[in-house]
Amino acid sequence: MANDRFSIFKVISEALGGHKGWQPMWREPEPKPAYDVIIVGGGGHGLAAAYYLAKVYGVKNIAVVEKGWIGSGNVGRNTTIIRSNYLLPGNVPFYELSMKLWEGLEQDFNYNAMISQRGIINLFHSDAQRDAYVRRGNAMRLHGVDAELLDAAGVKKHLPFLNFTNNRFPIQGGLRQARGGTVRHDAVAWGYARGADAQGVDIIQSCEVTGIRTEKGRAVGIETTRGYIGAKKIGLACAGNSSRVASMAGLNLPIESHVLQAFVSEGIKPFIDTVVTFGAGHFYISQSDKGGLVFGGDLDGYNSYAQRGNLPTIEDVCEGGMALMPAIGRVRLLRHWGGIMDMSMDGSPIIDKTPIDGLYLNAGWCYGGFKATPASGFCFAHLLAKDEMHSVGTAYRLDRFATGHTIDEKGVGAQPNLH
Repeated sequence: MANDRFSIFKVISEALGGHKGWQPMWREPEPKPAYDVIIVGGGGHGLAAAYYLAKVYGVKNIAVVEKGWIGSGNVGRNTTIIRSNYLLPGNVPFYELSMKLWEGLEQDFNYNAMISQRGIINLFHSDAQRDAYVRRGNAMRLHGVDAELLDAAGVKKHLPFLNFTNNRFPIQGGLRQARGGTVRHDAVAWGYARGADAQGVDIIQSCEVTGIRTEKGRAVGIETTRGYIGAKKIGLACAGNSSRVASMAGLNLPIESHVLQAFVSEGIKPFIDTVVTFGAGHFYISQSDKGGLVFGGDLDGYNSYAQRGNLPTIEDVCEGGMALMPAIGRVRLLRHWGGIMDMSMDGSPIIDKTPIDGLYLNAGWCYGGFKATPASGFCFAHLLAKDEMHSVGTAYRLDRFATGHTIDEKGVGAQPNLH
């Protein structure tokens, strides 16, 4: 198990010793014949669940199985934004819990995740958008979440480089959450993996699930490319592959899988010191510590399990960026990638037991998966340990689509591609 504790003294000591004393951050164990809990999916949500399940709830015989390598999925394929600026009662407490966990995360698992609370500003361009953001800001503040409504002058103070004079969509103002910001996505996976390993969790990479074994209506283990592994409980945290894995147990989930592309420019000098979203089109942007502009926009619009995108979406995203800040037209695009989004029917996630005993689900995160990582892991761990929903996750039940208790944050109905 990883036992190095990072500190300035450790860094100095290793530097003086030629950096020869660093240990691997987690083990590479062989699978045991059986575990108390197996979590399928070694992304941020699966690793966080394992970490909290071991550390907070005292369950120690845990395995996380990942078909690729740690960080190969969506946790390493996103635009790194964190925020809790939601409107609906089912969402605000959950994402605020996530924000509070982010704020103490690096101290909790002793790893530098490069959490930067640089703030986020959602721009509005019409009276209707302003009224919607007033409502959202008031809902946030009623839940104890920070929110500030800016007029055009207030936005210009924070973002003087935007196009205020000759723009197609005049900027009237914005809703700002000062505690929002960005986090190094890879470091989140590495930090949770290191922390879970230190708690005794087996992290098994290159172990693809090929089947879920059930007996008398109960899930009892998984078939993998490294053999059969038994389990008392199985938690699915497979993001865009949730539908495929759940179908191995005969479940048909209310989820579609879509590709979402993200983009990084060449490194430039400090330009954007906050996160900005464009209210007249789907475009969001921040700047990484390396200087690259990190941005994204809409889904590719068709169902797919491919971790790659297409050129029309690149054009659409860049059009939104140019409409908002023409200056980025002089910056060269360095790279882009695609993540598989598990888009639910109402745009909100699912954390719940399934109709199959011993099988639990964490899925449907749509665009919101990365920012939700700590709270998702914590609530999923609570469910796996206690067989009951955590208080802030009670709205995320699987049966809400049948009972009519949907959580449609954007108000676009049962159209996953629009969420």
